[in-house]
Amino acid sequence: MKFVVRDHHLVSLGGYIVERNFPYRNIIVVNKTDEPIKIEVPVFKEEWIEEHRNLGLKIIPVSDEENFLTLFKKAKLELEKSNN
Repeated sequence: MKFVVRDHHLVSLGGYIVERNFPYRNIIVVNKTDEPIKIEVPVFKEEWIEEHRNLGLKIIPVSDEENFLTLFKKAKLELEKSNN
């Protein structure tokens, strides 16, 4: 299935991670480009991260030890700064 990340937006993929052995509990996807980018969901394997970085997206994996909200707010602030 494809999911479109609009230009200059970010999304969280926590609900789209279906592999129990996946090392991250969430993934933040940031599209800083001027174009919408299609991504594959759900996420099944770690290789997904590098594949989607190659599309020009910033991919931020969130482990169990990390604070999702802090990382999301930081990514949002960086995105807003890059838009100005």
